[in-house]
Amino acid sequence: MGNLFQKPENESIHEVSPKMEKTADLNKENDPAPAPDPIHHVYIHSQAEKKAVINRLSKAAGHIEAIKRMVENDVDCSQILIQLAAVRAAINNTGNLVLKNHISHCIVEAVEEGDEQAIEDLNKAIDRFMK
Repeated sequence: MGNLFQKPENESIHEVSPKMEKTADLNKENDPAPAPDPIHHVYIHSQAEKKAVINRLSKAAGHIEAIKRMVENDVDCSQILIQLAAVRAAINNTGNLVLKNHISHCIVEAVEEGDEQAIEDLNKAIDRFMK
């Protein structure tokens, strides 16, 4: 008995036997038509929209770095908590901005294009954001 991975000497790896061709044709006949690709909406945000979000995130990141220094310098915990609340509010406000942009641009266009998946994705994102 020979190696299972070794091709028989009388066959080329690129040759298809008549039996294989017939089987392939039968499979094509029985396969349902492929499902059409779902419509997926793509919106490119303006530079101003991107800059507004990036600036807010950069400020929040800087604020977090300042809080880290407060912890390293043994600043009173109540002051650290106040600053953490400020960062949380900044992140939430940034999320609100992203959500408003998404609804006013992405979702409006997605609805016009019949992209129902965009609505489902929005609902999932809102659920996660609100937790």
